[in-house]
Amino acid sequence: MAKFLIEPHFRLQEWVAEEKGYFRAEGLDYEFRELVRSTGGQIHNKGDKVGAFQSFAEGRKSNVSCACHWTVNVAASNGHGRMYTDVYSVAPAGIFVAAGSKIKTPADLAGVPISVGYQSGSHYATVQALEAYLKPDEIKLNYADGMLFARMEKLIDGTAPAVNLFSGPYYLAEQLGFRKVIDTTFMIGTMIHGNPDPEDLRKFFRALRKAQRDVDLRPELYTHYYKNEFPDRFHAMMDTRRWGPGERLVFEPYTKEVYEESFEWIADHHIFPEGTMGAGRYEQATLSLVG
Repeated sequence: MAKFLIEPHFRLQEWVAEEKGYFRAEGLDYEFRELVRSTGGQIHNKGDKVGAFQSFAEGRKSNVSCACHWTVNVAASNGHGRMYTDVYSVAPAGIFVAAGSKIKTPADLAGVPISVGYQSGSHYATVQALEAYLKPDEIKLNYADGMLFARMEKLIDGTAPAVNLFSGPYYLAEQLGFRKVIDTTFMIGTMIHGNPDPEDLRKFFRALRKAQRDVDLRPELYTHYYKNEFPDRFHAMMDTRRWGPGERLVFEPYTKEVYEESFEWIADHHIFPEGTMGAGRYEQATLSLVG
């Protein structure tokens, strides 16, 4: 049987579990790959309107991967994997502008291009947060600045007026004095690829649960792992001692009710063309190992 393939995903838990030997202690026969950083960050320069959903459609290599729960819902419904419903996570996120920007309130973002990842968490979360302040035609999304690190660089370079960031880039923007206009914290879902042994999945998530406990207890011991995910050119400006714990795993069920409510929200906001959201029901699109 092939080794269980683990790839970190913008968070600390996999790095902590690897450091502490939790995967090995669970008896998991695995391979640990670093894909997020890709040294120069080229993996994030995917171009206009290419985001998390498109990466699922192309196929991901790891046995377990993550994206915002909205995209995982639609990808699973289209048969690009199965959504694992025994755990979800919550990622701190926000829309940032330069310290000296004239944009002071969410209402000031009317008509301002906001850099987000297409059909990715930042896309949905920006709409969800701003619709309390702006009309739909006042929310202007810019997909051309690329994925997370690419658009963070645009913010730092001063070539993007407003950018949605989460995880490590969120903390770097905060550290460098960029101003958060509005919080856009969002849920992340887990996708299972291929047909891994259910017992391997249990071992993997038991290890992550232990790692989450460690991060909760002493986050300052582990924030240095953010550097493992950042392209080299940002390292000199990073002081991860000032950063927070980031994405938090929640070992509670992602229920049918949440799935269906999220699906309805996506459809109401026309984020996917009509007829492309998939027909997979919760029971067919998801996987649970509880019970």
